[in-house]
Amino acid sequence: MHLRIGYVREHFSSPLLQFAEADQDRTITLVECPSGTGQLISRLTKDEIDVAIALTDPLISGIANGSKAYKLIGSYVTTPLNWAVITGKDSKYEKINDLKDTTIGISRLGSGSQTMAYVMGYQQGWSPESMKFQVNNDIQSLVESVNNGSTSAFMWEWFTTKPWLDSGEVRFIGSVPTPWPSWLIAAQPSADTQALKQFLTTLSGHVCSFDSADSRATKNVDFIKNKFGYGEDDIKAWMKTVGYPQDCLAIPKDVIMNTLSVLDNAGVVKAPERGFTVEQFINPKVVKLT
Repeated sequence: MHLRIGYVREHFSSPLLQFAEADQDRTITLVECPSGTGQLISRLTKDEIDVAIALTDPLISGIANGSKAYKLIGSYVTTPLNWAVITGKDSKYEKINDLKDTTIGISRLGSGSQTMAYVMGYQQGWSPESMKFQVNNDIQSLVESVNNGSTSAFMWEWFTTKPWLDSGEVRFIGSVPTPWPSWLIAAQPSADTQALKQFLTTLSGHVCSFDSADSRATKNVDFIKNKFGYGEDDIKAWMKTVGYPQDCLAIPKDVIMNTLSVLDNAGVVKAPERGFTVEQFINPKVVKLT
């Protein structure tokens, strides 16, 4: 079975892009989703993709809030994601707490930019009910919104948005690392089990190669520079912060349950009376729980 793989074209996706370049049998087609995880989840729901490599928190919160469109099938990045808190170049906001009771820009409802805004609010002691959001779809519109004053700030991965910082279009007023490993893999429940396992097995090989000490010291920098245009210093700094799994077919149980605990406290999900069970979130025919 041929699989349609939804992804965000960022430096994190480098092992996936290397997989696609080496895929002579054309077992996969990459479907770019520039608006992020909210768009990935929407495309899973609409049967426009079979698999999504997406952020941990919106994937988990979507299932917790009732989505039947997908289940978790594997892991992709094992380290936290560092979310920059970004405001306009001439805005009045100087620190995160200045954003209380203002309107935060997000890409889509249920996106990582929204779930992490709730986590930021939880850390600051804000009521989830008091938080206000404006949907701006993509990063360029988010940048415009903080500069025209329609939003106070937005959150996005640090290195992805650093070019806007370097050009003076925005300012960073803080950061919020995720309290969980940042990327998981989800698939439609109807997707072919053997095709999914083969995809994850092959992806694991490319991930391990990319994650090796030799690749980190040599070819990874050139690959990311050529694909994304980032500066060499930024690439090397990012490489020091990111880790990948040895086996993309495995998910630690604690990743799911600990993420749910934080999201429950932040008001993103509401635990049922008897609590969540990890089995609600996975396709047991594919993933190995550890």
